[in-house]
Amino acid sequence: MDSAILVLMGAGLITGFSKFSVGGMGMLILPVLMIAYAGPEALGILVPMYILTDLVVVALYRKAVDWGVLLRLLPLQLLGMVVGSWLLADLNASMFSWLIGGIIIGMLLLSLWLEHHDTGFMRHPAMAPSVGLVAGVISMVASAAGPLLSLYMLEQKLSKEAYISTRAWSFLIIDLAKIPLLLGLGYVNLETTLLGVKALPAVAVGALLGFWMLRRLELAQFKWLIRGMATVAAIKLLVFSG
Repeated sequence: MDSAILVLMGAGLITGFSKFSVGGMGMLILPVLMIAYAGPEALGILVPMYILTDLVVVALYRKAVDWGVLLRLLPLQLLGMVVGSWLLADLNASMFSWLIGGIIIGMLLLSLWLEHHDTGFMRHPAMAPSVGLVAGVISMVASAAGPLLSLYMLEQKLSKEAYISTRAWSFLIIDLAKIPLLLGLGYVNLETTLLGVKALPAVAVGALLGFWMLRRLELAQFKWLIRGMATVAAIKLLVFSG
């Protein structure tokens, strides 16, 4: 089998596993895909995978969404996506690798810092637009804003069902909003869409594995495994970006 197809299937597996089991693995999806598809076009390949998983999660948890939390985030999140699309314009593969590697390192440092500090400041009214703007930029350029959005929503004291539903709706809206922006940049086209569709069977397998393994995982250890893998991926992007 072609190595690029193997990479594509690997990214699909991680996408399904991440969406339906342990959070945090989203940081690995784009770096894995960039092993074979090094430029910003990789973002276009991810769109079908993300939208499929978003739709499934939204269908499962469609009734518990907290629209108040969602609407506080979305306006600045959409603006952040416009800023992110401006950053993506005219990036070559090497510059894109540097950008993604830097964002992954930043998100890892943020998660480490937050483990040892009080996160109650996330409940301040000014945090919603700030988080929304930053998350919008990161969502657009790296598809790695999940940890930041999760932190904000967890601090809003939502029920488990409301947290899952609100998070899923946020991702679905943002991933749908990416389509016209990535179309305008030329990163969503027939070729990238067909590549993303090819990975959907692997996404389904990853989702099933996620459901099966969630009860068997030691989450604290798995968290450090994800961080280690993300660090290696970031170093590869920063050092070996050509």
